Amino acid sequence: MPPADPMAETGIAVPVMADVACSAGSRSESPAPGRASGECSASSPSFVPRHDDLLDRVAAWGPVDTPAGGFHLVPVRLERDLPLIGRWMNDPAAAAFWELAGPQEVTQDHLRAQLGGDGRSVPCIGVLDGAPMSYWEIYRADLDPLARHYPARPHDTGIHLLVGGVAHRGRGLGGLLLRAVADLILAQRPTCTRVIAEPDIRNTPSVAAFLTAGFRFSAEVDLPAKRAALMVRDRPHRHLL
Repeated sequence: MPPADPMAETGIAVPVMADVACSAGSRSESPAPGRASGECSASSPSFVPRHDDLLDRVAAWGPVDTPAGGFHLVPVRLERDLPLIGRWMNDPAAAAFWELAGPQEVTQDHLRAQLGGDGRSVPCIGVLDGAPMSYWEIYRADLDPLARHYPARPHDTGIHLLVGGVAHRGRGLGGLLLRAVADLILAQRPTCTRVIAEPDIRNTPSVAAFLTAGFRFSAEVDLPAKRAALMVRDRPHRHLL
């Protein structure tokens, strides 16, 4: 459970919320970007753009308003966020699907693989009304080993989500925030036509949250360490759902 004043622990600077026009899932079983075994899929380009270009500068996306309050994706800083994320990963509900429980070094290695990679995956803290309450990974599904297991399209963007604080679970926030983040991705990444997720098929609360957020169930896919529900949020329908 996060501390009574999580902002004091993490030191995350939260901007003033402004109007913006515009656990739920487990991590991918594919190796994290930057790991020796995490080679890119066959569809990866031979030329890798600058880090900022791969996901259109997540750090600059800014806050959005949601029915639950102002929400902001803040890219992870290891020295600031590792203790909080490590504690979340050791919660039994998270450990069952994320498989990152154990010493802090386990979570540290997972984060460093992304932070030291080519920018195809950006780990973030989800800050709701000033309180860090969730962990997110926004990643290029078409450049991930996941792309070997489904008919990927260029610029498909994936989401992993962990609602970290026990006090924030069971309130419908997973589906609400997944909808907000999917909308944000589609607004900020004009080349992206779909948002993708692949929660464990056994994680029924996660699958339900994605359905609530307007994702559709596309298929069951066998990944190296899990059978996943491939969930898809399409750009053409996002304002109708």
